[in-house]
Amino acid sequence: MGLGKTTGSTRINRYEQKTSATSFESLGELAEALQVPTAYLLADSAPMADAILELGKANDQQQAKLALVLQGLHDDPALVKALLKVLELPKRERDKARKALLQALDQREP
Repeated sequence: MGLGKTTGSTRINRYEQKTSATSFESLGELAEALQVPTAYLLADSAPMADAILELGKANDQQQAKLALVLQGLHDDPALVKALLKVLELPKRERDKARKALLQALDQREP
């Protein structure tokens, strides 16, 4: 994919103007070179790209669990709000909140 400055600029401009497209194979090669998941390059927004990068750091089992968490959060906006508040806490307070939550869940009847 080595291109001269003029050719590269012209080609990139065509991609940006959506008058040209790249192949999935080239997209995969670009993602590999950038060390990001291919899906990252196809994200519709910066937050989606950020989420893809984080999911890409997880193994398959963790990704499956995180997908379930995202589905649950999507269905419960109040839970999202509460979790964001916890995540904004200083680390020490966040650790206390996590411990209290885990204790409360352990005390629940199955």
